[in-house]
Amino acid sequence: MIQYVKQGGDFGRAFIQQLKERSANSGKKVDDAVAEIVETVRRDGDAAVRMYTERFDGSVPEQLVIEKADMQELIKACDPAFVAALERAAANIRDFHARQKQQSWLQTEANGVIMGQRVRGLARVGLYVPGGTAAYPSSVLMNAIPAKIAGVKELVMVTPPGKDGKPNPDILVAALVAGVDRVFLVGGAQAVAALAFGTESIPKVDKIVGPGNIFVATAKRQLYGTVDIDMIAGPSEILILADDTANPEFLAADLMSQAEHDPLASSILLTTSARIAEETIAAVYRQIEGLSRKDIINQSLDNFGAVMLCNDMEEAVEFANALAPEHLEVCAANPMEFIGKIDNAGSVFLGNWSPEPLGDYFAGPNHVLPTSGTARFFSPLSVDSFVKKSSFIYYTQDALMQAKEDIIKLAETEGLTAHANSIRVRDKQEAAN
Repeated sequence: MIQYVKQGGDFGRAFIQQLKERSANSGKKVDDAVAEIVETVRRDGDAAVRMYTERFDGSVPEQLVIEKADMQELIKACDPAFVAALERAAANIRDFHARQKQQSWLQTEANGVIMGQRVRGLARVGLYVPGGTAAYPSSVLMNAIPAKIAGVKELVMVTPPGKDGKPNPDILVAALVAGVDRVFLVGGAQAVAALAFGTESIPKVDKIVGPGNIFVATAKRQLYGTVDIDMIAGPSEILILADDTANPEFLAADLMSQAEHDPLASSILLTTSARIAEETIAAVYRQIEGLSRKDIINQSLDNFGAVMLCNDMEEAVEFANALAPEHLEVCAANPMEFIGKIDNAGSVFLGNWSPEPLGDYFAGPNHVLPTSGTARFFSPLSVDSFVKKSSFIYYTQDALMQAKEDIIKLAETEGLTAHANSIRVRDKQEAAN
């Protein structure tokens, strides 16, 4: 079921490279189909959205848009304990992300020069939320709450209707708790295109965030530039570093918590202990029998799962930094000592009592994380993802004259004589006075 590699070395490096390349390319067939949908929505607006919704979802909802007042009514069917848990999670997410908010600033120099930076939330953001079995209320919180903290003026959500033409009530309660302003019952590539271009009913947005299937991801990729996006997310992944003090039952459970997402998901344990490796594999076999998604878990572990024995924790850290995983757990006697050693990871979970699902649902840090090795240069979704920054400059006449020769020299060296002229005409005006 899961590979047991008793010596990392070259095999370990080859396995890491295989994992980085596992994200399935959409392929020409999907690219062409999405391009046609995008162009039709751009041209025909609501008519195209309705046509594709009927084609892919079976029918068009009578009520396309759900306002906040409607959400209040529709969520009455939700389990009160679920709503309470969602609200407690939202409070933690708000508290964590509120600390990320930046303020505009300015500085004044002695010569009268004023410079600074203005930070503003985006005007309107679109949140895509899948339907069906991939409907995750937790993702609504993780995407919407940082946007509202950033100062986004309007947050609209698109989500496909159910077979009854109605939205998933669990998704709606998450939207209400997180501060979503309006919900549109439309999904797929047509929803992404509608947000990017705007239609008669669906407003044009500045940025689109949220997970989706390969058609949604392809539409986001094709429309990047017309609109900003969060990231192109690959399959989920977890890497666990464990020494001989770790608990094999915990390790097995955490490996499978990611494997159940997708047959392409990756679950890897790097350990310095042969005993821990063998007992963890045995625990996987025991625990999987009681899990509802064991077929998906088996596929994932067969193809992209591994338990690898390392010479020492330094080698394990080296492999971790090379893989740059989405989720990284450190189950060791002194987990805090690894914070400074781990350079590349989306989110780090320290100690035996900080499992990855804690971050997925409740602790506060965002669970929208870079995948497929992109944690080397990408960061988790944050308040920064929903702001834009503008700089401003004010120079007095005297301050500009003090800098004129340097500016002219730099401009002329680059061959941009009109830039130099912009300074010279001011210099001549100064001389004439």
